[in-house]
Amino acid sequence: MVGRKGRRFLSLPVVAVIALMGFVHYFTVYVFIEDWLSLGSSAGFYNALVFSFLALMSLASFFAAVLVDPGHVPASFVPDTEGSQGNGVRLKYCDRCCSYKPPRSHHCRVCRMCVLKMDHHCLWINNCVGYANYKPFVIFVLYASSSSIYSMVMFVCSTLQNDHKFIGRASLEYFHVAYGSIIIILSMLLGTLLGWHIYLLSRNMTTIEYREGVRAMWLARKSGQSYHHLFDRGMHKNLTSILGPNVLKWFCPLALGHLRDGTQFPIYQE
Repeated sequence: MVGRKGRRFLSLPVVAVIALMGFVHYFTVYVFIEDWLSLGSSAGFYNALVFSFLALMSLASFFAAVLVDPGHVPASFVPDTEGSQGNGVRLKYCDRCCSYKPPRSHHCRVCRMCVLKMDHHCLWINNCVGYANYKPFVIFVLYASSSSIYSMVMFVCSTLQNDHKFIGRASLEYFHVAYGSIIIILSMLLGTLLGWHIYLLSRNMTTIEYREGVRAMWLARKSGQSYHHLFDRGMHKNLTSILGPNVLKWFCPLALGHLRDGTQFPIYQE
C-alpha cells in the first residue's frame, strides 16, 4: 500500500517532471553528445559523465524535495508570549488550526495545516516548500538549471556541426526546433527561479516574507524610517543557517543535520 509520502508521486505534475528529466537526459547523451563528439571518444564520454552526474543529482534532489516533510507545527508548541513582544516578532494565531503558530509559519490551504517557515506550495513537487525541505528544493533548482544549460550547449554544438543533415529531412528539422525551444525556455525559467532563490537565501527570506516586506518597506519609507528584514543577519550567517555550516555539504540535498525544530529563529541585532 502506498504511504502518505509515496502518494505525492501520484500526481501528474510530479510524473511530468520525472518524464521530462528522462527525456532531456536521453536526447542529450544519446543524440546530441553522440552526434557531436561520439560517446566512444574521451571528450564524449566525459561530457556524458558530467551531464549524467548533474541529471542524477537533479533527480535525487527532486525526490528529496518531494519526500521530505516541510515541517509542521508540533502539537507541543507553546508560544513565548514574553519573548515575542521583546524581539519584534509578532505572535500569530491560526483561525483554521485553532492554535498559535511559530514565527515564519503560515497556513497552507492545500495541505490544510500550518507549515514551518513556509515559502510556497509547489504543485511540481506536490508538497509545500518549507523549513525542512527548502534546501533540497533550492539544490534541485540549482542542478536542474545546470543540467538544462548543459543540454542546451550540447544541443547547439551538435546542431551547428550537423546542420547539413537537415536538408530534405523536415521531420528532423522540426524535432530540433521543438527541442531547442523547450530547452531554451526551460533554461531561462529555471535560471530565473534559481536567481530568485539565491537572492532570498542571501537575505534569509521566504517568498511570503518578501511580499510582506515590500509593504513594510513602503510604510517605513513613508514614515521616514529604514527597513531591515528581521531575520537577515548577514550573508554568511544566512547561508549557513539554511545550507549548513559545512560548505562541502552545501550541495548535498540530504545534508540536513543542522536543522532544529523550526519554531525559533535568531534575529537581526543592530
